[in-house]
Amino acid sequence: MKLNVKAMAFTGAIVWGVGLFLLTWWIILFDGASTDEVFIGKVYRGYQLTPQGSFIGLLWALADGFFGGAIVAWIYNLFAGGQMAKQDG
Repeated sequence: MKLNVKAMAFTGAIVWGVGLFLLTWWIILFDGASTDEVFIGKVYRGYQLTPQGSFIGLLWALADGFFGGAIVAWIYNLFAGGQMAKQDG
């Protein structure tokens, strides 16, 4: 069985983007906004534990999740295609 690369890409984007966005707001809710640099802010330029930073992180995470999901599905299909050929033949 092969994976739909587009569906996996969009799923990865939504899960990672919304997850980071909600996690940021969860931290803001309990600890307050902070402009201190966090680890993921070193990768996602402009991301901070602030309301504005949550939207910047959302955009970065949507792109990251999209490409990550597409790559995972493509690699899976690459290996699944080889296995299916061996089983069918």
